[in-house]
Amino acid sequence: MIVSNRTRKLLYASAAVSLAAALVMWFAQPALAEPIQLPDIDLQIGGGDPADPQGLSSALQLVMLLTVLSLAPAILIMLTSFTRIIVVLSFVRSSLATQQMPPNQILIGLALFLTFFVMAPVLQEVNNNALQPFMKGEIDQQTAFTQGMDPLRSFMFKQTREKDLALFVSLSQMERPRNFSDIPNYVLIPSFIISELKTAFQIGFIIFIPFLVIDMVVASALMSMGMMMLPPMMISLPFKILLFILVDGWDLVIQSLVLSFK
Repeated sequence: MIVSNRTRKLLYASAAVSLAAALVMWFAQPALAEPIQLPDIDLQIGGGDPADPQGLSSALQLVMLLTVLSLAPAILIMLTSFTRIIVVLSFVRSSLATQQMPPNQILIGLALFLTFFVMAPVLQEVNNNALQPFMKGEIDQQTAFTQGMDPLRSFMFKQTREKDLALFVSLSQMERPRNFSDIPNYVLIPSFIISELKTAFQIGFIIFIPFLVIDMVVASALMSMGMMMLPPMMISLPFKILLFILVDGWDLVIQSLVLSFK
């Protein structure tokens, strides 16, 4: 039987692989007989006696810090002015009909910095009344949380409508509160969010009106000239951008947003 060169090369390769595998198993057998030594890993928080109150306090502080960091996006979005600002900026882009211009990254970044600008007095008060005393050991966690929430609650109460508060008070089936301090956070926060959404939609409606007029005028002009196949959006877009530039639109929008929180 005649064996081709290709078949002969395959046989040689198979024999070489089998020999190499046998040698590896032969020399590795004594090593496999030895038990595998795993390093001892000991994770500790505080590194001291668990019965030590100071060590337990450090562990609780670490847990609280990790909890706050995990909830930071929700706190930033839901407990601050971010919701109203980003919704209004999205309405501006939609009314201009510029598709993805400005990009989402630009709008979110602008909304974040405007949020820090609007919330600066509140955050400064939280830092002075809660964070710094807690870091110095002058107050405990419960007192720090209460004193830190007071400025945020005051800000949210100023921006929340009584109708929205009454809605969630009735849905929670709680007793009628005598003052703002009787309203818990789980009632205040959703009331604040829907109030912010309503205010943002009201501002967005006002922003839409002049651009809607431009679209109607351009569409009527094109129909009167018999240019039915030409999309009105192509003609109205430059005029809307020109109008937005002439009235210094970004300045007006940002000024209206910031003053709406005063």
